[in-house]
Amino acid sequence: QVQLVESGGGLVQAGGSLRLSCAASGRTFSNYPMSWFRQAPGKEREFVAAISGSGRSTHYADSVKGRFTISRDNAKNTIYLQMNSLKPEDTALYYCAARSYSGTYDPRQRDDYDYWGQGTQVTVSS
Repeated sequence: QVQLVESGGGLVQAGGSLRLSCAASGRTFSNYPMSWFRQAPGKEREFVAAISGSGRSTHYADSVKGRFTISRDNAKNTIYLQMNSLKPEDTALYYCAARSYSGTYDPRQRDDYDYWGQGTQVTVSS
C-alpha cells in the first residue's frame, strides 16, 4: 500500500520558518516527480512547488518563489519544503503529491499526480 505522510507543520509567527517533510512508503518515487500543494479554507487546492525525479528541475508558484525551497532525498524516498519569511497568507493545509508514471505532464496540475498525502497544517500568525 502506497502512503505519503507529511509532517513538520505547525503554528509560527510571520517572518518565521518551517520545514515540511513528506515520506513515501510502499514504492519508490525516486524516478518520478513530486510536489507540494496547499489549500486554505474556502479556497481551491493550489500548486506550491514541484521537483523532478532527479531533483535537478524545480518549479515554484510565483507567490512563494524566493521564500520556499523544495528538495528531495531519494535514498529516503522523501521530499522537503523549506519555508522561510512566512506570511499569514501562507496559512493552509499543505499536501504532498507524487506521480507514479512516465509521460508528458504539467507539474502545476493536480490531475497529473496520482498519490496524495493527508496534509499537514501550517498556520502563520500576524
